[in-house]
Amino acid sequence: MKTPSLPVLALEHFAAAQRPAPGYYVERLEDHLARFPVVSLPHAHSFYLLLYVTQGQGTHTIDLVTYELRPGSLFFLTPGQAHSWVLSADAQGYILFFSAAFYQRQYPADRLAAYPFFDPAQLPVLYLPPDESTLCGLLVSIFAENTTPAANRDEVVGAYLYLLLELAGRSYAQAQAQRAPSHSLLLVRTFGQLLDTHFRTEKTVGYYAGQLAVTANHLNALCRRVVNQTASALIHERVVTEARRRLAHSTDTVAQVADYLGFDDPSYFARYFKKYIGQSPEAFRQSQAVR
Repeated sequence: MKTPSLPVLALEHFAAAQRPAPGYYVERLEDHLARFPVVSLPHAHSFYLLLYVTQGQGTHTIDLVTYELRPGSLFFLTPGQAHSWVLSADAQGYILFFSAAFYQRQYPADRLAAYPFFDPAQLPVLYLPPDESTLCGLLVSIFAENTTPAANRDEVVGAYLYLLLELAGRSYAQAQAQRAPSHSLLLVRTFGQLLDTHFRTEKTVGYYAGQLAVTANHLNALCRRVVNQTASALIHERVVTEARRRLAHSTDTVAQVADYLGFDDPSYFARYFKKYIGQSPEAFRQSQAVR
């Protein structure tokens, strides 16, 4: 069985404490971060995600592209998208996860697929006024309903979710700032998706450029323009990020981590890691253990 190249978190991991047969999960952002600190690291999900920020600042990186995170930000993610965030200590808001099956219990699957913000070719964020209350109010209602031990709780949550997505779609279409992404942005997003799939075995810009039908120089230039890093730097960053994660959170030996990441020689992996981190893999692991 192929080992996933990026942690893919399941809805059950979050929702088990809230309900016996999870189909959705809703929580205050600040409480979610305190309960699951690992979500700040790069990962993907097997479900849909909505993130609404009411307070605080930060950044949200989705498929390599970094977006500003501020009050009134409403982010939309589909299953499988890679993301991570950096949030200020005072960040507040709401986070809502739901499975396609939960939505489809009451509403048609083709409607879920039709929302523009769930289209990978569109921007995954809607910037609303900081004092916006309609969409935020629906999330507050979903959060409140989730604590109500009523027989029809799921139906009410489903109705709120449908209304939230419908109104978000209307606002998304009307917002003048929501323009179609440029070809450059789409290409960089696609590069990010390819990188998450193949970084263990493919570490050259030439490979990804070939998959995208552009030259290596062109891909480097596009990445520098869109995300202020070259494609080669992004490849190294992705490899090192995974190395750090496995060294900090697994019992694998350094040699096993090297093999997992596609390095034939553990000593070369150690030199590679030290070049970008400034510590040997062993020293990095020890520094994490004493925290």
